[in-house]
Amino acid sequence: MKVSTGSLKSDRPVWRAVCGALVAAALGLAGCSSGDADKGAQENGPLGTGVVKDGHLGYSPGDYWQKEEGRPGGTLRATVALDTNTFDVHAISHGNVQWLGRILYDGLVYQDEQGNISPWLAKSWEVSADGKVYTFHLRDDVSFSDGTPFNAEAVRVNLEHMRDPATKSPLAAAYIKPYKSGRIVDEYTFEATLSEPYSPFLDVLAQSWLGMISPKQIRENPRSIAERPIGSGPFVLESYTRSQGANFVKRKDYNWAPPVTRHKGPAYLDRIELRFVPEAVIRYSSLQSGQSDFTLDAPPQNARAIRADPGLRFSSRVRKGNPTRSVTFNVERAPFDDVRVRRALALGIDRDGIAWLNGFGEYLPKTDYLAANTRYYDPSFADALAYNAPEANRLLDEAGWPERDAEGFRLKDGKRLAASLLISDSSAASSSVAVAMQSDLRKLGFDLAIEVVPTAIATDRRYAGDYQALGGGYWHTNTPDGLYILYHSHSITTPKLIGQNSSRLRDAELDDVLERARHSTDPAELQRLYSQAQRRLTELVPAVPSYESHHMIAYRSNVRGVFFDTSHNTPSFLGIWLEDSK
Repeated sequence: MKVSTGSLKSDRPVWRAVCGALVAAALGLAGCSSGDADKGAQENGPLGTGVVKDGHLGYSPGDYWQKEEGRPGGTLRATVALDTNTFDVHAISHGNVQWLGRILYDGLVYQDEQGNISPWLAKSWEVSADGKVYTFHLRDDVSFSDGTPFNAEAVRVNLEHMRDPATKSPLAAAYIKPYKSGRIVDEYTFEATLSEPYSPFLDVLAQSWLGMISPKQIRENPRSIAERPIGSGPFVLESYTRSQGANFVKRKDYNWAPPVTRHKGPAYLDRIELRFVPEAVIRYSSLQSGQSDFTLDAPPQNARAIRADPGLRFSSRVRKGNPTRSVTFNVERAPFDDVRVRRALALGIDRDGIAWLNGFGEYLPKTDYLAANTRYYDPSFADALAYNAPEANRLLDEAGWPERDAEGFRLKDGKRLAASLLISDSSAASSSVAVAMQSDLRKLGFDLAIEVVPTAIATDRRYAGDYQALGGGYWHTNTPDGLYILYHSHSITTPKLIGQNSSRLRDAELDDVLERARHSTDPAELQRLYSQAQRRLTELVPAVPSYESHHMIAYRSNVRGVFFDTSHNTPSFLGIWLEDSK
């Protein structure tokens, strides 16, 4: 069914019916049998091999490991929309790191297909009774590509680099903030001491942003990591041209993949040639014509055509953590210091329409605060902020804005109900969503101005709290502690911390629940605490969640062995091989 953009603004019930049908179709398709990931990725619709049951989203365990031995050799030509501009994974929060980090680096631990922690560079570990001391027993057969051995000293140097103020880490430093000190017990035993119990510690160490970099490079020339990184991963960077591309070559002596992947020895591919292609139509056309083999940013507008092409495969998978937000309120600034106004706007923004506008039927609309495939997700609050224009109008009346001016905007003491939405000029999607929200809120009598600024300026203003509301954003993580990262008061940016609490929310009840969750290891208690946190967020409404955070890939049918990383639900290049490697 084809619906014009004009219908999005003028006929909201039609859009809700269309999107509801698409979501129903997505969930129905998701129940199909998947067999192997190469076929399932194409056959199972917008969710790939995902299955929704009782409000929870899950994927086949077999999606996360190698199914058959591949054929060595060949060059994979891949495209992606954006350059990270640095390979120092400790220094950025860029989404590309989810898969890019696995090409160059290895992690200390790895999540298994159920989300439990399993070995990688650490063979085993013990946690003290008080939850503050972690003792890691490391592999003794791993080296970095510069010949430096991986050992306890390497772990110590990496953890220090993550939290070093000079690294300016917006993510890794926050994830290991409770890390207090490290002690080298012997060459292959490392002891990490935390300032407080922190149950997500092992989970965050499994993420790509916390991969192990050569300690020699960190000590001797940390600036070189940006363009000449040295890791212990299955590929080595051969060349890099900013904003154009990067070439990676196989490390022939690699033999320490995570056991969960069931892959032995080096990667199958000889080379990966990655090109940065911002234009969606070019990423699609180059894949269709055979000029490229794989795109890590499959355009959702071409998803139907890709599925219909027998020579192509398509996969869309939901990332764990926090869903995509259309707007984040600065709760310290009027009018968003009034929770009734925040709730009214959340109820008055049609997330079905926004999901369609950005995802062309490929995104699942979302009105709560935790991704449906995240551990301890509670679907009880899935509809707490669902589209409800009459209730939105009632709340704005209750908040003291019943009058309207000649243009239909609400007034209080002669002042119009208005705010400015700050967005970056680097995201066309944010601009289109902003215009859609502007139209929705205009019907409520709310005057939303859109302020588009360069990315650097938007970042500076975000850190300074100089805005009324921010557009766009998602925060993927492999643990529900993502709620702490985004909404705990300790996550507000300070001169010493690059924080992610852009709503600048300070709520004692929520803080207490999220802190207790960090201290607990009991699954029943964690479910109860994270359920309380999810409920509280629907009461506080610091942001407007819009749709699940999807990662979409597409590739040619001769690309085999695609399986996915357990933490990020992004493709692993370890097991990929080419059926025809000419």
